[in-house]
Amino acid sequence: MASGIVNCVRTLGIHYKHVGRNVSFTQIREKKRWMKAYTSIMARKLKLEGPPPPKRRSQHPNWDYHAEVQAFSIRLHEDFSLELLKTAFVSPCYVQSEQQRRQALLGMDSETTALVLGDNVQLSAQGLGFTQSFLSDWSKASFPCLPNEGLTAIVSHLTSSAVICHVARNLAIEELTMSAEFPVPDVVLYSTFTAVIGALQQSSGAEQAGFFLRDFLATQLIGKDLFDMWMVVDPMALLVEELARQNLPLPEPRLIRSAGASTVLPLYFVGLYSDKTLLGQGPGETVLVAEEEAARVALRKFYGFTENRRPSDFSPPQNFQQQAIQSSST
Repeated sequence: MASGIVNCVRTLGIHYKHVGRNVSFTQIREKKRWMKAYTSIMARKLKLEGPPPPKRRSQHPNWDYHAEVQAFSIRLHEDFSLELLKTAFVSPCYVQSEQQRRQALLGMDSETTALVLGDNVQLSAQGLGFTQSFLSDWSKASFPCLPNEGLTAIVSHLTSSAVICHVARNLAIEELTMSAEFPVPDVVLYSTFTAVIGALQQSSGAEQAGFFLRDFLATQLIGKDLFDMWMVVDPMALLVEELARQNLPLPEPRLIRSAGASTVLPLYFVGLYSDKTLLGQGPGETVLVAEEEAARVALRKFYGFTENRRPSDFSPPQNFQQQAIQSSST
């Protein structure tokens, strides 16, 4: 009987103490008494001091910079020159801050403490020029009906700081960038990404660098609307110019249908016709807004930038496919 009670006590998580024939029991709390006070103190400290500042990846244990640079090249399936790639990751602000730190530690002049380390200024300029020229040619080939203003807007969007920094952070370029500040500022990250493009162009040629830009920058157009990148103030005037250039009759707006005209949330559908041909239709809370939306729909059709357009060809080059087949067969 006593052994059965002891087994039940053990299963319930209660400690027992056997003294002679008497058995004393002590209940164990699931949560320690000091835990509530400790967690409240730590929460108050976090609220007052804020979260800890981010640390560089190089400040964590098990960091090998040379191995990480090699892994970056292999992970992207690109043939970089390691010396050029390491130079591409060195920003000018890092060289200046490191030289100032050495002068403060050693107390010597700048010539004695000079670093034998090149920055990425030339590679960045070369990569930026190549990026802009390649994206311009790619946009003209992909959207031949788009006017120069639209092509310029697409290239400006793809080479903007927001897009390039987004791609650079997802490629882990920020972790390898040698910068004076951390997190790496967008300006430094932008120049580092273009320097990587310049290093790839010098290492593998312009064709391979173009494939890199096509795979990582041109794909940022997926899901983007044309007029989110190209701000057109008067789409109807632009549509009139396009129709005049193609020797087509001027557009004629017609109210197709409406709903809730006497309510606070009316909805109108306006269609644009050119010689009894429907160019496009669009909704709006007013007739004017619906007419402008219909003009945008018609312009997307003329320029070949509709949502159901044929997707771009992002397949790898033929020689890369042959190498992959040979490597898989071996």
